[in-house]
Amino acid sequence: MRWGEAASPLGPLTLWADRLPGAGWALCGIHYEGKGPAREAAKREEELPLFRDVRRELEEYWAGERREFTVRWEVRGTPFREQVWAALAGVGYGETVSYGELAREIGRPRAARQVGQAVGANPLSIVLGCHRVLGADGSLTGYGGGLERKRWLLRLEGCRFRED
Repeated sequence: MRWGEAASPLGPLTLWADRLPGAGWALCGIHYEGKGPAREAAKREEELPLFRDVRRELEEYWAGERREFTVRWEVRGTPFREQVWAALAGVGYGETVSYGELAREIGRPRAARQVGQAVGANPLSIVLGCHRVLGADGSLTGYGGGLERKRWLLRLEGCRFRED
């Protein structure tokens, strides 16, 4: 495991990478300051080429020039979480979805709460757009980075949502 940092308009981000057998490095986490694994558990490596690519793509995203991330990523979790995260990866820039819609998409229409837990455990903030998941009525719901950051990201992407 390696970690590095990236600046963002939403505060510092910690980037995490893991080496895949025979496949090089893959992004496995992006966390806001104070969130995610303990840095002491891994080696800091700011100049990892993958991290340079992630920083460039994030800068393009902040500037409104990038709608899709192309860096190699891989997230691991329970089979259910991985299924939810795969569905989440299909929610594009400027789109929103409800927890119930995601549940239906994975063939578990009664599992909206469990989908919410899986979305909340998403280790790849921003890249896997968990900020794009809204309540059934279009309202802002939880986000690991806080609702202000979620609101900011949705506005950046031109998404419509209900303000309380």
